[in-house]
Amino acid sequence: MQHKMGNGELLDARGRLVERGWATAEVRRYDRARIKAQPVRIKEWDYYCITSPSHALALTIADNGYVGFVGVSWMDFSARTAVNFGGGKALPMGSMQLPGSADSGDVTGRHPKISASFAHEPGGRRLTIDALGFDGGRGLKGEIWLDQPADDRMVIATPFANKPTAFYYNQKINCLPARGEVVVGGVAHRFDPKSAFGVLDWGRGVWTYDNTWYWGSASGLVDGRRFGFNIGYGFGDTSAATENMLFFDGRAHKLADVTFHMPDGAPDAAPWRFTSSDGRFEMDFVPIVDRADKVDLAIFKTDQHQVFGRFSGTAVLDDGTRLAVKDLIGFAEKVRNRW
Repeated sequence: MQHKMGNGELLDARGRLVERGWATAEVRRYDRARIKAQPVRIKEWDYYCITSPSHALALTIADNGYVGFVGVSWMDFSARTAVNFGGGKALPMGSMQLPGSADSGDVTGRHPKISASFAHEPGGRRLTIDALGFDGGRGLKGEIWLDQPADDRMVIATPFANKPTAFYYNQKINCLPARGEVVVGGVAHRFDPKSAFGVLDWGRGVWTYDNTWYWGSASGLVDGRRFGFNIGYGFGDTSAATENMLFFDGRAHKLADVTFHMPDGAPDAAPWRFTSSDGRFEMDFVPIVDRADKVDLAIFKTDQHQVFGRFSGTAVLDDGTRLAVKDLIGFAEKVRNRW
């Protein structure tokens, strides 16, 4: 059963989801003041990933209760390298003031080692990053503009089993044409909107302590038209709806369950495979580089493997149209958090 949500508040007076399910727009209003949980359990983040045929840039500003974080990752596909860099803040618990909407409110993260901002402007979003200490002092600095057409997006409100006040409210906005420049170690890298696209992962919620999730995303062109997808599971009780969705020419096409078939051993050791219960998403994925990150701060632990690579296969739209996908740049990940 895939339940489509209506408009209204996200949480009721008891801090519980009013409605669980999916949508293609921000139909439910998130208000942190309505949450009925300890501040350390509240997790809020804005994450952007911009991919081109040669590179990928990932930017994060997060307030995860125990720890706040401003981070950048740079992936070079030719060299098959991924470098992470960031700075943390202990126990922010809402002080980073992440907005309650994905469509308004600017986001700023500052740390002595790194600063980033995500700003709304007419027609799109402007992302800036300045990390002088990146990669042992090579430095990374840049500005990316993301066009934001009036597209559908993936929106889901998900509860957690046996935790009535725990929930995950998530939005994924794919296929955002990207332009701009990032300078890494004095070398400039240009992003062209004809071949570079961004995705926003906007997450707000109250999480249980120990979670493992799987997420995949890609944005690009198929037959010269904008195409992308969001796939995943492990983000709570998805019995009311999955987060699996195709995007083509700005319109969403809802999928049922998608299963990640990962290789044995290292996540980038061999190709992955993806299958869907409705037969509408069948993909092979050839890894290029694993953006791995592991942090152990006693009560806060994370073990992340975000693998960038190329997707090839078939995607079927709601009207039965079959799209042949070939070497579409994207990523797939497995993440375990104890937070």
